Formats: sequence, structure tokens, C-alpha cells
Amino acid sequence: MSNFQDISYRLHEDQYNVKGNELTRLKDLESINFWRHERMYNTLKPLFSENKLWLTIGDGLGTDANWLEKQNLKVVASDIADSALIKAKRQGYIKEYAKVNAENIQLDDNSFDSVICKEAYHHFPRPYMALYEMIRVSRKAVILIEPSDIGIEMPLMIMVKKILDRFSTNLINKIWKNRFSFETIGNYVYKISEREIEKAAMGLNLRYIAFKGLNDYHSYKLDLSAPLTNRRIFNKVRRRIMLKNLLCKIGLIPYSLKVAVIFKEKPSETVLKALNEDGYKLIELPKNPYV
Repeated sequence: MSNFQDISYRLHEDQYNVKGNELTRLKDLESINFWRHERMYNTLKPLFSENKLWLTIGDGLGTDANWLEKQNLKVVASDIADSALIKAKRQGYIKEYAKVNAENIQLDDNSFDSVICKEAYHHFPRPYMALYEMIRVSRKAVILIEPSDIGIEMPLMIMVKKILDRFSTNLINKIWKNRFSFETIGNYVYKISEREIEKAAMGLNLRYIAFKGLNDYHSYKLDLSAPLTNRRIFNKVRRRIMLKNLLCKIGLIPYSLKVAVIFKEKPSETVLKALNEDGYKLIELPKNPYV
């Protein structure tokens, strides 16, 4: 019998082997979907000045690499399946690609300035293995853009869970509906928190991390491939994001997405200033006194 991770790898690889994939997301730059994703990409800009060589992880169609290349960066797109990436290169959307299993990256140590994993980390069956591999192949930084874990990031949810657990460990599920969420491709949605990233960095004696919160809105009930000129849908998406921003500002909920940066060396003053101006929270961790 196959290990679960092998089944997961196969399912994720097969999703891009569907015949007739037209790389729609790479072509339509005027859609609401592109606007949503570009908001996430823009959080990377403070790192561009000194990080010129990038590796994208779990890049699927090559959309991450395509956007980064437009920022005059050198990029290698990677995914566990390369069928869509082959098409993307043939059609001129990306320049370089590699077939990569994020949990076992067959590349040399310190091969890239930065490694970016956007909305793919939560697909991995053993995400910590992938994180350590990304850190290994990067020279300067690893960036994750992933859903926030409200079970760690939201104090009210933690308090309610502790109270309800006294009566039954299943009671919290009536409130926290997506506590155990799975996607149709077969993966558990592995969300992240500042505390987990902090512990991962401390375990490797990496002393500089940064975070930024970002809200997004996605709904299968709305046609998010619609153009920005569809004001009905576009305004609804923006209103939902504005409402989330307000609730985050007053501290009722955490941001739906977390941008987490783990630096392998102290960032320069230029990068630190750019991150600060862009609203990142910068954390200098204590040095391990015994190493």
C-alpha cells in the first residue's frame, strides 16, 4: 500500500495533466482574479532590491514566476507537475522551470536568493519538510503567503475552545466550521501562524523574521474570472475585503492571509526600511547562547 504522502503527490501532479489546459490565468490580466492575486504579489516588492534570483514553489501554471519576471527578476518556476509549466514556457509566459517535489527539492544548497511559496504550502502532506527544504536552497529568504490559522491567531477562538473542551472536544466544531478543512484535490488545508514560523526559525538559529497580514475574498458562487469592469462582482469582492480589514483593525479577527518571511541573514537597512514602510512587522529573535 502507498504511503499517504505518495497518494497526495500523485493527486496533485495529476491536476495539471488535464487535457486542454489553456493557461487562462496567465492570459487574462484584467480579471478580478488577477487583481486579487496581484494584491498578494505586491507584498513581495520590499524584497526586490537585493533578491534578484527567485525560485517559486508549487507554481502550477507558472503564474507566480510570470509576475516576478515582469518585475525584472530572474525566476525558475517549479511544481510537482511540469506539464502546465512546459506549455507556459512554450508560449512565452515563463523562461525557466523545474519539476520539483517541495518536500525533497533536488537542487543545491543556497541556489537562489529567495524562495516564494504562495498558496501552495497548505497543500503539502508534510509541510515542515518543505519549509526546511526551501530554507536550504535559499541564500537570503523564504516567503510564504498562506491562510492564517485562527486556532492560534485568534485569541477569542482559543478561549472559547478551552471552555467548550471541558464538556466535549467536539463542541468547538459547531462554531469553528472549517477546523478540519480539506480541498477536493485531497489535501488537508495546513494553515500557518506567526508562532509556528517563529519556532521554525528559532530551531535553526535564524534570527530575523517578518510578517504582514492581508485579507482576500474568494467565493465559488461568484465568477471571479469576470473582468474588473463587472462592477457588481468587483464591488462585492472589495466590500468583503474592506469589512475584513475593519474587523482586523479593531482586533476581532486575524487577517485571512499571512505573509511570512524567514531571513537566513540579517536584512540590509534598505530592505528593513522597505519592509517597515510596507507595513510588515519585523522581529529580531534572540541568539542561541549555546551555539
